[in-house]
Amino acid sequence: MKKQDLIKAVATKASLSQDAAAKVLNAIIDVVTAELKKGGEVVVTGFGAFKVSNRAARQWVNPRTWAKIKIPAMKSPVFRSGKTFKEAIR
Repeated sequence: MKKQDLIKAVATKASLSQDAAAKVLNAIIDVVTAELKKGGEVVVTGFGAFKVSNRAARQWVNPRTWAKIKIPAMKSPVFRSGKTFKEAIR
């Protein structure tokens, strides 16, 4: 499902126009992104949690040339699904 398909589905389910559903979805994405940039966590009870994980610097070897490359430390977004969401999928 692509973003536009999600917007259509949400609009239908919530009896909204597609424009209104798109604004809501974009606002949610903006709020989650802003909170994660600040180092916070966004928890949606029953669905899951978004947080930032710090990845340590590490060495990587190119399997074709065997050249060693150092990958710097970085922050990475992580989603941890909630119990209710997991059970609904199973």
